Amino acid sequence: MKAVLTNALVFDPDSGTAHRNDVRIDNDRIEAVGTGLDGDERVDCGGGLLLPGLIDCHAHIAFPRAEPLPRSARILEAVPVLRRLLDRGVTTVRDAWGADAGFKHALGEGWVTGPDLIISLRQLSPTGGLGDAWEPDLGRRDRLGDPSLPDPVFDGPDAARAAVRRMVQAGADWIKLGASGSIRSVRTGRDVTATDEELRAVVDEARRCGRDVMAHAHSAEAATAAARAGVRSIEHGVFLDENAVNAMRDCWYVPTLAAIQQERTEHRNSVRLAMAGGVPIAAGSDMAVRPHVDLLEELRLLKEAGLGDAGAVKAATSEAARLLRLDDDRGRVEPGLRADLVLLRDATPDVAAMPDRIHSVWHNGIRTRSAP
Repeated sequence: MKAVLTNALVFDPDSGTAHRNDVRIDNDRIEAVGTGLDGDERVDCGGGLLLPGLIDCHAHIAFPRAEPLPRSARILEAVPVLRRLLDRGVTTVRDAWGADAGFKHALGEGWVTGPDLIISLRQLSPTGGLGDAWEPDLGRRDRLGDPSLPDPVFDGPDAARAAVRRMVQAGADWIKLGASGSIRSVRTGRDVTATDEELRAVVDEARRCGRDVMAHAHSAEAATAAARAGVRSIEHGVFLDENAVNAMRDCWYVPTLAAIQQERTEHRNSVRLAMAGGVPIAAGSDMAVRPHVDLLEELRLLKEAGLGDAGAVKAATSEAARLLRLDDDRGRVEPGLRADLVLLRDATPDVAAMPDRIHSVWHNGIRTRSAP
């Protein structure tokens, strides 16, 4: 059956404008956008705003808790998290560390309900870096401890290439690289980072394997080095400077403001520097800490950092799709693209009020949420 969504203002994230149009869905695709469309079923959108499905470019749906729990708890906790994300209008997620290939399989088989999932498995880093978990009283401690999530630690360019190959072998869609350590390690001068040769090896091997690299980088120096090595996106970038922004003009910036509260002033300044420097910005929530923050909170913070309502929505739709190389498949409301859609109750694109205004969500052409 072909469903026609009528009486809606269809939002174009690239222009920031909305126009009254019908949208006809055929199976999982948008077949037509225009006026006077016919179909087998008509859905009155009540004059609301119709957005593309939201894309979270940096999430952790299955990150381990601080307290020791059986491995199954990490997996089972992700089931309601995935369902809630879809209810909140998030139809695509790039997981930045923690989810293995089994999650994608379960979603594809319909065993669990949630967004499309793009996985990176683990965060690669040199010995002593962020991907190398170590505690003074225990030594190296791998809280994931899962054979489906291979060892991410490397030393030297050859070992870096081998680490990339391990991730690809285990099903990684993207390669996650720890170009810097934690904020604390950056602040205290104890940050252990990869060499330029190691960074280039990771990026080159990923490309040979048909993968892109996302780089965790808090410091300006780490962001600069990772961008010059050719990564696709810089994640967090709390302490960017003009040199880093100049280096980042050929990649995307995913600020993850929602999950980093302790350095708020510096972080917002980094976003403003990136905007002024023409660096494309994509939205990511970094939902690892509990209680989970999600993408809607990130949109509010992006708005306040200077993107405005339209810019924040663009960062979570068309710009996010471009970062993920999915812009020929989703991210806009156009014929031929995936029928991932979010209907807001009214025509105002106020992202701060979005959590209370989501009326319906379509994922792959199927209506997964419809509020009274």
